[in-house]
Formats: sequence, C-alpha cells, structure tokens
Amino acid sequence: MPRRVPSSERVGVGADTAELDLQQVQVIVDEIDPREKLIALLQRAQEYFGYLPEPVIDEIAELSGVPASRIYGIVTFYAQFSTVPSGRHKIFVCHGTACHVAGATRITDALAQELDVADGATRADMEFSLDSVACMGACSQAPVMRVDAETYGNLSADETRRIARHLLEGLASQNGGGSDA
Repeated sequence: MPRRVPSSERVGVGADTAELDLQQVQVIVDEIDPREKLIALLQRAQEYFGYLPEPVIDEIAELSGVPASRIYGIVTFYAQFSTVPSGRHKIFVCHGTACHVAGATRITDALAQELDVADGATRADMEFSLDSVACMGACSQAPVMRVDAETYGNLSADETRRIARHLLEGLASQNGGGSDA
C-alpha cells in the first residue's frame, strides 16, 4: 500500500495547478482499475493532491478512457470530493434542524472568529477549512461539529472557542512559535 502523503507534502495544496505532478495520476490509475473502482481511484487522487483540480480529472479521463463528464458527475455528486484546495484541518458544523435550534449558528460564528476563517472558506495559510453541513446524524448531541475525525457534541459557543484556541495552540507548537490568528 502506498504511503499516505501528509497535506504539507501534497503537490496540489496551495500550489498553482501548473505545478501538479500529473505523473502521479498514472501511478494511481495503474493501482486502481477505474472501470471497476472509479470512486476509489478518485479518493486516492484526492488524498494525494488534497483536492481534484481540473488537470487531474482530465488526466484520469485520458488515462482511463472514462469520459471526463462521468468523472465530473461523480465528483460533483458526492460531498466527499472537492475541486478546490481545502485546509489541512477540516471543520464541519452541523446545521440540521436539531443543531440549528440548539445554536449551530453560534458555534459556526465562534469558530469563524477564533480561527479567522469564514464559513465555506479556507484560511490563507491552508490550515483550516470551515463548512456548514446539512446533517451529521448526531441529533441527540446537538449542536455538533467535527474537526478532522473527532466529533464534538453538546457544544456552547464558549466551549467551541476553547476547542478553537486549542487547535491554534497545536498549530503554533507545530510551527515552533505563535500563531498568526
């Protein structure tokens, strides 16, 4: 199994698409048969590049013989795929009915203020992406957010701010100094 490439080493993250290593697409296509496992192939490509830019999708289409229109149909249908770069840390706030009523807007606002990132956007340093989602299936813990693979429930704006500050402290310690947020 190939080594998972950390986002800081990904060719596509924060890079101009002219700098993409399209030779890696050939490696991925050789590993995964696109006629049988196209979604798995797209997941692997997104894992490597950090997102699925147009040149990567076009290269997959060219190498696999799968029409680009079919690939774009899959990429735009499934929420797991992105055609734009996203942050190293992905934060999702549930805005389903239960979470909305329980204060999801306050949670999103607290994150936006503390992390200096707008809802639906990625910070300029590519560290955090913040997105509101329709439902996370954890209504009994409303309001809920997920940071990478960790889910937090029964949140208040104050608790959310503490979590955000902890994320910034972790970022500062990784970078060997203070954060710029």
